[in-house]
Amino acid sequence: MKLPALRPVSTAPQPCKICGGAAPLFGVVDFNKHCVTPGHSLRLPLSGVPVYYRQCASCDFLYTDAFDDWSIEDFRTHIYNDEYALADPEYAHKRPRDNADFVEQFWGELRTTCRLLDFGGGNDVMCATLRDKGFTTAVSYDPIVPEFAQRPDGKFDLVTCFETMEHMPDPMGGIAKIIECAADPGLICYSTSLLPTDLHLYGLSWWYVAPRNGHVSMFSKRSLAAAWGRHGYKTVSFNNCTHFAFRTLPSCLAHMQAPAQGSPVAA
Repeated sequence: MKLPALRPVSTAPQPCKICGGAAPLFGVVDFNKHCVTPGHSLRLPLSGVPVYYRQCASCDFLYTDAFDDWSIEDFRTHIYNDEYALADPEYAHKRPRDNADFVEQFWGELRTTCRLLDFGGGNDVMCATLRDKGFTTAVSYDPIVPEFAQRPDGKFDLVTCFETMEHMPDPMGGIAKIIECAADPGLICYSTSLLPTDLHLYGLSWWYVAPRNGHVSMFSKRSLAAAWGRHGYKTVSFNNCTHFAFRTLPSCLAHMQAPAQGSPVAA
């Protein structure tokens, strides 16, 4: 199936989507480049469609603007389609169940009092698992998935957003939508893999650069801090993947201990 037109590439530096700094071209990959993780040996054939990425010289944000003119329906048809599982086999069951276990570990004692929203919740497996575990309010919201594209009413004490921010072609707009769902005080728990400090050794061969997975926005600690800071939020990182954002940390959600990977580190 032929892809809709990608935004024409410009060789001139463009304003960074996070901080407005100069973002020159960084490299190019084939559209079918996908996340290859241990045990995932699939190799998709080359599509012949080049996708260019840029990196901001100020905050290190790495992104592509190739899909900025696509509609939600374009993304549903050409990325988040029936073949998406080939690029992300853990999407449907393993990852959401693991995420549910993580949420239960930290906030299980609040299962009857905490209103939880999973932003970018996909197929609702995580929230269904939490409801089975006794969470009174655990609901999914995902603009890409028609069954869960209607934003639930009200504000939520805990908003989770697992492996979603890297899929946002408009990261500042996406973060604003996440914040709209959060109570104040409230906590946002999100995951996205940080750029490695030695990215210059990998370039776009880094595994997380994956247009076929819809990975269009990759963050450094500086770009995360800048993005959330523009909305008046602080963000801290447990590790290179798991992060928290808050304006004022609610006392009922502040009892966490750091997981095995290490203590929280300010972003």
